[in-house]
Amino acid sequence: MNDIQPFRIAIEDSELDDLRSRIERTRWANESPAPGRERGIRSSELRALADQWTGSYDWRAHEDRLNAIPQFTTEIDGQRIHFFHARSSHPDATALLVTHGYPSSNIEFTRLIELLTEPESGRAFHVVAPSLPGYGFSTPLSGSGWAMGRTARCWIELMRRLGYDRYGVHGGDVGAGVSGMVAGFDADHVAGCHVVTDPRTAANTATFLPGLADNLDPDDPVDKLIVDRMKEFRTSGSGYLAIQNTRPQTIGYGLTDSPTFLLAWIAEKLQDWTDIPPETEQLLTMVSVAWFGEAGASAAHTLYDQAHSQEWGAPSSVPQGMSVFGADPTVRRIVPFPEDGWWAEHERGLHFPAMELPEVLADDLRAFFGSLS
Repeated sequence: MNDIQPFRIAIEDSELDDLRSRIERTRWANESPAPGRERGIRSSELRALADQWTGSYDWRAHEDRLNAIPQFTTEIDGQRIHFFHARSSHPDATALLVTHGYPSSNIEFTRLIELLTEPESGRAFHVVAPSLPGYGFSTPLSGSGWAMGRTARCWIELMRRLGYDRYGVHGGDVGAGVSGMVAGFDADHVAGCHVVTDPRTAANTATFLPGLADNLDPDDPVDKLIVDRMKEFRTSGSGYLAIQNTRPQTIGYGLTDSPTFLLAWIAEKLQDWTDIPPETEQLLTMVSVAWFGEAGASAAHTLYDQAHSQEWGAPSSVPQGMSVFGADPTVRRIVPFPEDGWWAEHERGLHFPAMELPEVLADDLRAFFGSLS
C-alpha cells in the first residue's frame, strides 16, 4: 500500500469540551513538601499551566497554524504515519528528513520548517517531518515492536514513496538514533546525517554503554563531571524511563485518562531538559497534540520496545555532523564521532534546540549540508 492522503487537523468541539471538563475536575495533589523540583513538577506550576490550558489558550488558533503546513498520512508496515511535507520554492533545495525524540512530536519542528524551506539566504530544504509511530497523530500504535530499527526502515520507505532518491537526515534524542540507522541502512541514498545532543543527554546515554565508566578517571575534572552526571541520572533522573521500559501499559492508563497527568508528565521534561524554556503556548500545543492523538500510552510502549530491542543499526559511511547545545568538554570525550566529522558547539540550548534556538539549528543544518557540496 503506497497511498498518501492529505491530512488536516480538525478536533471536534466535543473533544475540546471533554478536555476542559477533565481538567476542571482534576483532583489535585497537595504541594510537594520539598521546596524545589527534585520530587517532580510543583503543584503551583502545574495548576498555572492547567488554568491557561482551559483559559486563555486558543487551540483553534494553533490548529490553524499547524494546518498551514502541508501534512499527510500514509500506512507503512501496518502503521499509520502522520508527517509534514513542506516543499521549498527553491528549485535546488535539498530534501531533509527530520525526526523528533521523546516526549515530543513533529510539531517540535514547525518554526524550523519555516526557516529551512524559505530562508532569507543560504541553502533551502524540502522538509519531511514525520511523527514517530505512537507519537502525535501517528496513532494508534499498530502493535508491538516499534523500536528504532523498524522505524528507520519505515522512514526509508516513506522517502521512497515521496520520490526522494537523495536526502539528508537530522534528529535528536530517539530521532538521532533513528536518523543514524536510516543512514546505515540506506547509505546509497542518504547524503549526510546530522544529529544534536547536549552534555546531560550524552551522559545519560553513556549510562547504557557497558564499560564506559570503567575508562573514566575520577581524578580528572572532566571525567568526574561525566561520572557525577551518570550517577545523577541513575539515582534521580531515570524514573520516567524505568517505568515506561517495564510497565508502559500501567502508566498508560493515567496518561490516556487524565490530561492533567499528561501535562505534568511532559511539562516536567521540558522544565528539566531545556535551557531556554519554550513559550507556554508552544508547550500546551505539544501536550494537546499528544492528548488528541492519545499518544501518551503508545509512546510509552515504543520506549519499552526499544529497551527490549537487540538491534542497534549498522555502521554508516555517510558524512556525519553534530551540533552540541549547552556545550562543555564532556561531550567530545564520551560521544563516538569520526575525527573528520562536522562539529559545532553552542553555549545555550539543551535537549530541544528546534524549539529553543531554531535559527541557530537552521544555520547549522545549512552549514553542514552545504559543506557536503
